[in-house]
Amino acid sequence: MTPILYSFRRCPYAMRARMALILASKECELREILLKNKPDEMLEISSKGTVPVMQFTDKVLDESLDIISWAMESPASNVYIYNGTEELLSEELIRLFDSKFKYHLDRYKYSSRYGVDPKNHQDECKIILDDLEDKINPGPWIFGKEVSLLDISILPFIRQCKIANPNWFFAQSFIKVIDLLNYFENSDLFIQAMQKYDLWDPKKNNGKIFP
Repeated sequence: MTPILYSFRRCPYAMRARMALILASKECELREILLKNKPDEMLEISSKGTVPVMQFTDKVLDESLDIISWAMESPASNVYIYNGTEELLSEELIRLFDSKFKYHLDRYKYSSRYGVDPKNHQDECKIILDDLEDKINPGPWIFGKEVSLLDISILPFIRQCKIANPNWFFAQSFIKVIDLLNYFENSDLFIQAMQKYDLWDPKKNNGKIFP
């Protein structure tokens, strides 16, 4: 059975899972969904109701980092190989962006929903991005010429921070972060991962082979 990936194009978690599959040349059946109209077939295998969800014959992965780990088991993975120090830094930064950065990003973007002052959370995002600025090597990617798991794991969230207020984002002093994001958004990897697909319809069975 070809693994099935339930995905939503703009979701940063689904985005990074799709990029991992591209880098690892791992084929799946992609089922594009709407989060406001989740198919029963997905909810039956993952009650969380979030994407990405990857269904295999014998298991289900419903965390993006688990899908990335599975994809990177492939010897064909076209991804930067860390040294020991870089691997520790990558793990630390992925945890930071998945927790603290995402927490403040959500409250910056959706301040009315949370009933908070967006400026406070914008400031917290800036502190994290300023810190990342000091860790970026001569590019185009964070560790140099090759894309890494760190790049694909955190750049979708940095992109959301930019989208929330582009004028503010591009006026900041974290120039290397801005250059990194620009390179990412114009890369073949991002363009392929963001290709548009018709919504999956179980009656039509119109999932697409990806990548």
